[in-house]
Amino acid sequence: MEAAAASRCGPFPETCAANAMPCLLNTCQRGALRAALQGRLIVVCFGAGVDSTAMLLALRAAGLRPGAITFADTGGEKPETLSHIERMQAILRAWDWPPIEPCRVRTQPGTPYADLYGNCWTNETLPSLAFGMKSCSIRWKHVPQDQHLMGVTRGPNRRPPHPLWLRSRAQGQRIVKLIGYDCGRADRRRAGASFAAARADGPFDFVYPLQLIGWTRVDCVRAIAADLGPDMVPIKSACYFCPASRPWELFWLAGHHPGLLDESLGLERRALTGRHSRFDEVDFGSSWEEMVRDAPSFPSTKTTVGLGRSFAWNHWARLNGVVGDDFTVIRGQRRRFIRLAQQLQADDNALDARAGLPAGAVDVR
Repeated sequence: MEAAAASRCGPFPETCAANAMPCLLNTCQRGALRAALQGRLIVVCFGAGVDSTAMLLALRAAGLRPGAITFADTGGEKPETLSHIERMQAILRAWDWPPIEPCRVRTQPGTPYADLYGNCWTNETLPSLAFGMKSCSIRWKHVPQDQHLMGVTRGPNRRPPHPLWLRSRAQGQRIVKLIGYDCGRADRRRAGASFAAARADGPFDFVYPLQLIGWTRVDCVRAIAADLGPDMVPIKSACYFCPASRPWELFWLAGHHPGLLDESLGLERRALTGRHSRFDEVDFGSSWEEMVRDAPSFPSTKTTVGLGRSFAWNHWARLNGVVGDDFTVIRGQRRRFIRLAQQLQADDNALDARAGLPAGAVDVR
């Protein structure tokens, strides 16, 4: 339904005649956002990546101001993402908008971890996405943002309800959460799955503004570059040890943050050789360590063999000359790693700050 509405609004608009500045939204797009959101109690779920940053710009261009902006901090974000949040805080202050409110899980006193990485390390396991599940996202992203709004009555996450939640209760009006899914095929699929999973009797409504206005990821990059400047296009927001990372992202991590890749490789090794490992030496004919060190490849299997699910990051790193014999990142090949990341990213058409803004991506003529 949202994609159909967006298709009637047309492409990324041209310039505003009044001042020759880039006009982010055309009349149809502004109307679509206002029809869906004007008068609603709005919470932006800010992921700190390209789509959610562009979503803020689209709201402002439509004359819509959120009541709150939340960000789920798993403790595993890359430094560039945290820096982007700080820069966006300054922009929001200039707009006289609410600040980004970090939401983080607080563990019980005495718990030997305080974040997602520590949870995985302590339990000698990988993020659930490596096993085809999404409980890591639910526990460390969805739940803390819900609790931040609704409040918690007891336990380490105890907090009063957010003023916007109290207002929604007093007015008998449901809060609408805005999610930055764009009009790309993958995000349309994710939005459909989210709608199917959301219960009608749940505490929140959900809207996907970028789909209402027909913005693809390219449009989002162009909007950010046009409105805030090319240097404000962020990298993809994800944990540095995220199982959804592609090979080019591993090269990028090796080039820019070798210590974080070392931590990820250590986590993978601990999980695949620890007490909860699902790796069966009988099925594979060798131990995981032997496979990683000596095998040219892992046999095709449904068993998770590493952070890449179907591939082990340690094995990939050895085959691609990213690590030495001690399986730590080689520090003297930063330029090679970055060059390979750029080459593979271009093939993957993964648009964020690491792409160096491909030709035409910021052209708003």
